[in-house]
Amino acid sequence: MAHDTQSMRIVMIEDDEGHARLIEKNIRRTGVTNDIVPFADGTSALAYLFGADGSGRESMGRALLILLDLNLPDMTGIDILARLKANPHTRRFPVVVLTTTDDLQDIRRCYDIGANVYITKPVNYDSFADAIRKLELLFSVMQIPGAEA
Repeated sequence: MAHDTQSMRIVMIEDDEGHARLIEKNIRRTGVTNDIVPFADGTSALAYLFGADGSGRESMGRALLILLDLNLPDMTGIDILARLKANPHTRRFPVVVLTTTDDLQDIRRCYDIGANVYITKPVNYDSFADAIRKLELLFSVMQIPGAEA
């Protein structure tokens, strides 16, 4: 069952508070009003995504889009991506990697694991804001499946 993009919840896993504010501000500027659930580390994000029992069943049927930084204080975003894509209840959630890392090996690894989009955060504020605003096009055309669809 596909969900409309209005019911989609955005899970933002980003430890840099300035980047998190910038991402949210520019997502809002595009007119996206979806809930944004922020996490500053992988441990709390995975607890949310996999639920109290750790199985991921709590996320079944939810429409989630995950914005994932690779450089987190407690684990790598690649580890988080691998865990999400290996779990039958969370593997279909679209994952947008949004990171400062432009290492070709990391980019390939993320796509191999199952990332849907890989965006390198530009260091320049205006370019960064523009990159986030371009996500609006993605949000507007994206079909978000329920986990068991």
